[in-house]
Amino acid sequence: MGSKTPFWVAGDLNAFFGLGTNVLVNLLVLTGLLKYVIKIPDAVLFGHILPAVGLMLFLGNIYYAWMAKKLSDKTGRDDVTALPSGPSVPHMFIVVFVIMLPITILTKDPIKGWEAGLAWVFIEGLVLFAGAFIAPTIRRLTPRAALLGTLAGISITFISLRPAMEIFETPIIGLVSLVIILGAWFGGVKFPGNLPGGLVAIAVGTILAWLSFAFGWGFGGMNPDSVQNSLGNIGFSIPLPAFGHVFSGFEFLAFIIVTAIPFGVYDFIEAMDNVESASAAGDEYSVKETLIAEGGISLVGTLLGSPFANAVYIGHPGWKSIGGKIGYSIATGVMVLLLTWLGIVSLLLDIIPVVAIIPILLYIGALIGAQAFQATPANHAPAVVFAIVPHLAAWAKTLIDGSLGAAGTNAAAVGLDKLAQNGVLYKGLETLGSGAIITGLIFGGIVVMLIDRKPNGAGMFCLIGAVLAFFGFIHGPEVGWAVSPMVALSYVIMAVICFGFSRMELEPEKS
Repeated sequence: MGSKTPFWVAGDLNAFFGLGTNVLVNLLVLTGLLKYVIKIPDAVLFGHILPAVGLMLFLGNIYYAWMAKKLSDKTGRDDVTALPSGPSVPHMFIVVFVIMLPITILTKDPIKGWEAGLAWVFIEGLVLFAGAFIAPTIRRLTPRAALLGTLAGISITFISLRPAMEIFETPIIGLVSLVIILGAWFGGVKFPGNLPGGLVAIAVGTILAWLSFAFGWGFGGMNPDSVQNSLGNIGFSIPLPAFGHVFSGFEFLAFIIVTAIPFGVYDFIEAMDNVESASAAGDEYSVKETLIAEGGISLVGTLLGSPFANAVYIGHPGWKSIGGKIGYSIATGVMVLLLTWLGIVSLLLDIIPVVAIIPILLYIGALIGAQAFQATPANHAPAVVFAIVPHLAAWAKTLIDGSLGAAGTNAAAVGLDKLAQNGVLYKGLETLGSGAIITGLIFGGIVVMLIDRKPNGAGMFCLIGAVLAFFGFIHGPEVGWAVSPMVALSYVIMAVICFGFSRMELEPEKS
């Protein structure tokens, strides 16, 4: 690396408190999932798993900082922003609730659940490696509105909506922290001493939570006894090889492979979308190198005991807009390494109210949703909306399943007809929402091609949709043979119609 580009600029501090707290939120969430849902023993969680997660996240942030340094030195630009990196948020919930929890319940052994999670991420990482070699072609052939539109769908649903609801669960902390974030990062407000807006928001939210405890105001949920207990987890631990645990997880191969392969596909498309998002903001990275790094770093983490995948994050334009360059990524990696290797995560889990941190996720979700419209031609806006729709279905199904599960039942037991009579078209939600990120690409691609008066291109997207639906990558519960044949046939009919459009007179494109 040359010496043209500094590793730290003033804007990196703001971006660090943005990305760093974003990653911290997810680190606290995944720790809580393993501790309270899977019930991993503290010795394994804080002495083995979290050190492996920390090393994985450190390597990811350092590598993407190095990529930014290379790009900056190569182009002579001093405004290059590193790709943000952290634990894959969708994976955190999928691997815990779809893989680890069922295996733990079946075997009555949380270690077996952990091992199944390791094997799942291992397979998913191999798929990600394979995707690195075809993703550049997919990116070149897929319209930007489709790529950014499906990314916006993720950001609006699974990144933004839950934080928004959590804010209103504890509005005094959540809304106060939110308005500080909005004022700092949208409104250009400068705080005394140039304190970063993210730090101010978290500090104010934490103070409010502990004042609530001290005066008995009834919000915040803070507990000094939990803080005292978490001090016992502080120590020094480094990641150790977990090869035996990884391969023990292959005992459950038939169970885990049906979701590991689709999520590998999901991963490389999401990473490709995020590289496209960075490109739209002015930083052109190699999608192949990005994916190889993401897959390789995830595999390293898994072989050391991490049941979570590393991921390129949504949000590059946001950190760029507040001045982040290279240093914010390095600082985030170092922070995570220290927190996990020294066992401090447990303490933070009990000191900082999560509701003081999550407004940052809402900010990122809003920015990415806006970028999908701002960085694409105005006449492609309908395609962005179509790309978002499958994610709304996936999100709605998640809420319905959670509600029914809390009542000790499920959609099949209640009856799809009864649900439909009450306005819940569950089968439609399930079919539309399965494989939402890929479906969003297909929908967006079809609409863009028709808007641009390229019906043959729309027909090709329809045929791709048919193949993916037939094998269950979209519109189906699992990968297999003839998973959704009627949907696949419908896509074929759509393709025939689109090809027929090319033989008809077309009105000029509307400006």
